[in-house]
Amino acid sequence: MSMRPSILAAAAALLLASTAIVRANEPSYGPNTYDRTLEALIAHEDVASRGGWPKVPGSASALKPDSQGADVIALKQRLLASGDLAPEAMAGDSYDAVVTEAVKRFQRRHGLSDLGTVGRLTLKAMNTPVEARLNQLTATLERLKGNGFNFASRYVVVNIPGASVEAVENGTVAQRHLAIVGRPDRPSPVIQANITSVNLNPYWTVPMSIVKADVIPHMRKDPGFIAKSNMKLLGAENKEIDPKSVNWSTLTNPYFYVRQEPGPTNSLGQLKIDMPNSDAVYMHDTPKKTLFRNDVRFNSSGCARIEGVRDLAAWLLEGSEWNRQAIEDEIAKGERKNIPLKKSVPVAWVYLTGWQGADGQVQFRDDIYGLDTPQGIVTSTIQPRKPKPKAAAAPPARPAIRPVTAAGSAPGPATTASN
Repeated sequence: MSMRPSILAAAAALLLASTAIVRANEPSYGPNTYDRTLEALIAHEDVASRGGWPKVPGSASALKPDSQGADVIALKQRLLASGDLAPEAMAGDSYDAVVTEAVKRFQRRHGLSDLGTVGRLTLKAMNTPVEARLNQLTATLERLKGNGFNFASRYVVVNIPGASVEAVENGTVAQRHLAIVGRPDRPSPVIQANITSVNLNPYWTVPMSIVKADVIPHMRKDPGFIAKSNMKLLGAENKEIDPKSVNWSTLTNPYFYVRQEPGPTNSLGQLKIDMPNSDAVYMHDTPKKTLFRNDVRFNSSGCARIEGVRDLAAWLLEGSEWNRQAIEDEIAKGERKNIPLKKSVPVAWVYLTGWQGADGQVQFRDDIYGLDTPQGIVTSTIQPRKPKPKAAAAPPARPAIRPVTAAGSAPGPATTASN
């Protein structure tokens, strides 16, 4: 019996292991992404000039390891054309271990679960024309040409189409996380900001858009929804309002705000990463952790839910007394706690649907928001920060005269609602 298949399988496993090591240390979004993606564009233009990739028949979705026949040959030809299968593995028509590893490699490059079988999403990705991939790579290059993000020694990046997060330190990835980002009708924005603090056991002040779109319709169907969701209605001076006193059937412009109390069922989970920005988005935990098991993770209202967010928080707080265990212990107390970072960490939410990594593997993700268009590229490119205007010299301040209350004492500082 020939030993060639087992040798090829071992070689493929070694190759995957070596590329995984490289991939674990190189950010997908960094100073070298443009040059690498340009290489991918040139290579894909060559593929297009030769007629593109061969189609894989829909019947290939029925293939399993050890299957044989014409569909396996068609699959192997497609994997060969995109560099996922070595030429020496083309002999035969068996869905062997080498083919399985090649399918897994293809799936990883497209952000899919590496099951090694050809499911619906894998088949769709395989039959996406090379011209569409050229458009994705071109869109990435255009965004990176206008990129206004400065890559600091430590930064965090959320790739929206990839629904993924990287924590980068000194040019290498310290952590990778799956994410859940905005659905198409409530998209996550492309922004840059600074992470300033970590909030433990946070409140969630429900955005008014969600109050109108979700909370009010729920209350019309189920008057107990507010109580079941561990929420409160708060009016002027944070005074609590009884939900029974509200005429939900005619309410269109709420005169209160809705706050969900801290706890494991809070929509933010038990940890929020604060990054002040004009879009009012942030990163946070979630009680619905099973959603991270999905290949399609566009389920939020714009914010980013992060798998393993406590590890990310510990990384952000490195150099302080707040390690992972300290964070866990504090969360267990059930009390709200705001932990400012000693030094803010830049964060970029980017929109990259095609790019090449340092390992030479070209990555593609679906254009979930339809932004790989000339106008979409403009609106989904991080713009350079505008320099802050220099403050004019101010005249010497006069001593402030503090008003006196009826009781004869000066009033305390104003309070604001927390989220």
